[in-house]
Amino acid sequence: MQEREEKKANLEREEKKRDYQARKMHYLLSTAQIPGIYNSPFRTEPDPWELQLQKAKPLVHPRPQVKQMYSPSLTDWLACTSAHSFPQSKFLPPITRKKCQGPFRDINEVLEQRYKPLEPTLRVAEPFNHLKLSREELRRKEWVQNVNDKMFLPFSSYHKNEKYIPSMHSSSKYGPDSCGEQHFRSENPKKWICDKDFQTVLPSFDLFSKYGKSYSKAGQII
Repeated sequence: MQEREEKKANLEREEKKRDYQARKMHYLLSTAQIPGIYNSPFRTEPDPWELQLQKAKPLVHPRPQVKQMYSPSLTDWLACTSAHSFPQSKFLPPITRKKCQGPFRDINEVLEQRYKPLEPTLRVAEPFNHLKLSREELRRKEWVQNVNDKMFLPFSSYHKNEKYIPSMHSSSKYGPDSCGEQHFRSENPKKWICDKDFQTVLPSFDLFSKYGKSYSKAGQII
């Protein structure tokens, strides 16, 4: 009984080992285009391993878990160096504290310089893609100011199939207003004194009226 169980365990172990080997060599399976090494065209029958590879599933290696590296950002540093994380320079030293002897600076000035807040440069404070963001903002503002959303296509026949829509001024049944084209002031015949228009007669210039008529002393016409 014990020998039978040992043989059964050995057979199961060999079967698992063979199955694992088939899963490991699954890439050697034949395809529709190229026969595998266990299915040679020169053989009358395929190798038993070919059938074993067809039954087995490919072995998939477990993906390693990527550890997330902690990278402190600028905001974390600013939060760390905030006014609440460091002692303030406004707290005065004790009254009984004696001044250090020697050419030393004032302790308040030293503490103020040591715990002053971080002042990042323009390169650090601004995003690295600031140029791209500014271009998108400029493009967005230009799009808001556009009168028509359709792009101007000067050298294309894109708009030839569109029906012409006449303007209201030219398609009105009353016709265009003649003011500004035929006359430039409003006329009211009821207020006319006579049927004739006033004649504007201006006095002539003496210099222009004598042109070609007066003579110089030499006898030439001016």
